[in-house]
Amino acid sequence: MTAETLPGPVVSYGRLIPVTVHFDDLDALGLLHNARYPVMVERAWSTLWQERGFRFEGDWEAAGDFCNAVKELRISYEAPVTKPGAYAVHLWLERLGNTGLTYGFRLCSADGAVTYAHGTRVLVRLDAATLRPTSWSERFRAAGRELLRSAD
Repeated sequence: MTAETLPGPVVSYGRLIPVTVHFDDLDALGLLHNARYPVMVERAWSTLWQERGFRFEGDWEAAGDFCNAVKELRISYEAPVTKPGAYAVHLWLERLGNTGLTYGFRLCSADGAVTYAHGTRVLVRLDAATLRPTSWSERFRAAGRELLRSAD
């Protein structure tokens, strides 16, 4: 099978977002540095939300749903990334609450077949003036529901 006839990446839930590992992302051993994994995930989420019309442009008052904070980050490293190139981040929502959400992620091969790391991150939506939890907008919740992983 040639590259032209390979099927595209398929996931049964969430989205697969292409990312690139660059040479300078590797550590002295030639492995993707452990701190770069969450950065790749963050960039993939930014791409996904921008595709849906959500973006942060430097103004917290105007940021709306992008005014949020990380409450928890968990990551497990399964296999080393040993070279630069094309990879992907598989993203989905595990839970979408009133003021918080939990998303799942995998840093994987470009086709989604090989998992290098996986984890979850909990976000809390904040009011820009008080920095207290506040509700996600209905627009954001509608976009988020499309990414929810079903219980089955």
